[in-house]
This record gives sequence, C-alpha cells and structure tokens, in this order.
Amino acid sequence: MAKAKAPRRTLDSYTVKHINKTIKAGDCVLMRPADQSKPSYVARIERIEADARGGNVKVHVRWYYRPEESIGGRRQFHGSKEVFLSDHYDVQSADTIEGKCTVHSFKSYTKLDAVGNDDFFCRFEYNSSTGAFNPDRVAVYCKCEMPYNPDDLMVQCEGCSDWFHPACIEMTAEEAKRLDHFFCESCSSEGQKKLQNSHATSRHSDTKVFLLSCPSIQHVLYILPGLKVTCMSDGYQGGIEMPFILSTY
Repeated sequence: MAKAKAPRRTLDSYTVKHINKTIKAGDCVLMRPADQSKPSYVARIERIEADARGGNVKVHVRWYYRPEESIGGRRQFHGSKEVFLSDHYDVQSADTIEGKCTVHSFKSYTKLDAVGNDDFFCRFEYNSSTGAFNPDRVAVYCKCEMPYNPDDLMVQCEGCSDWFHPACIEMTAEEAKRLDHFFCESCSSEGQKKLQNSHATSRHSDTKVFLLSCPSIQHVLYILPGLKVTCMSDGYQGGIEMPFILSTY
C-alpha cells in the first residue's frame, strides 16, 4: 500500500532565516535564479505552506516578468524597473528567497522621491502563453508618439498639455530643466494658443493610443467619441467602441 502523503498546512507568515525577513501572502520577493548571471526573479507570494512539523516550507508564487522575458521583448518605452504581472504560477522553496521588494503601481512609482534597488513598478498584466497584455493599449506622448517611460525626462506644453522629450524638440536635458514655461510648435503663436483655449474640450476629447497587442502595427490610432476602431494584424482581432475610458495605470 502506498504511503499516505503527509498533510501540509498553510502559514500566515514565515521568517526566512538567512535574510532575517518575515514574509506573508501578498508580499513581493526577489528569488534566486538558477543562472547566477541573471538578475533575481520578482514574484508575489500567494500562499505559504509547511509540513506537519513546520519544516520544508514552500511558497506558492505568481511571477512578474521583465520586458526582456516577454514574447515581444524590451521596447523603448519600458522602464528599467518595469515588470509585468503574469499568469504564470509556481511553487518554490522558501530558501530561494533572496529578499523582499516593492512592486508599485505606475502612478505611485512616478511619485517616488527616490527609487531604490528593491523598487519596481507594474502597469500591465501579461499572458505568458499568448504574449497579450492587459490593458492592450496605452496613451502616447510627444512628437515621437511613444508611451511614457518614467526613466525619461519630459517637459509639458502649457497649451495642449502634451509631454515632450527634450531631444524631440531639439533641446538638451539641461535646457529643459531650466525652463519656466514651455509651448510646443503647435501652441507657440498667440493665435494658435487662443484657438487651443477656445477648443480645449474638443482637443482633449481626442485620445492617442499605442496598441500593445499588435506589434506589427507601428502607427498610432486617433480615437474619437462615437468611433468604432478595429485592428486586425497577425491573427489579432480587437475592437473598441466609444465611450472608452483609457487608463495607463
């Protein structure tokens, strides 16, 4: 007769002795990779369990992927500390935990006074099987029409409220830091500024978005209220129908 499997119990918390840190479900941790040349893996603890004697502690985790670990790879707008919450779950020994970390929301991360080694941010969920993101579109800025990278310095136009990279407006970073006021080319003349003010509502009702799930499409869609937009590329079919609330967080 096969020996019955020893029952395991769920722990509310557990102290990882080699780092002297207490972990619990919901905490984010750094986990040791098999290849020591790679950076630590980032994971969120879903559950902690041990055997009947309290030993052989295992952590059930949900992995965060770095952009370079995704099917599409790292792109220009991905931040250096950006990770994607994946649908990849796993069970690992608690001994592989190297430390605790914090995965901020995109909005919270951009408000940090200083970014530490253990600070990361997440603005997308990632399907590891299909390579799809949620949300699958994100607002774009500047003349280059790219999503926001929090690592890059940008200046905001006081007329249209769009954000611009200094290099895209032929300006150095130091020059941008010294600006008291800035108007882009479209808003630079008095007449254009007055026109912009008189049509502020209509100007801000237009939303530019970057489709993350259509990697072969490199253009930007301008979405207007009441307009149905459908994208078909590489087998992907998706549509949105206004009213549409865009969130980058």
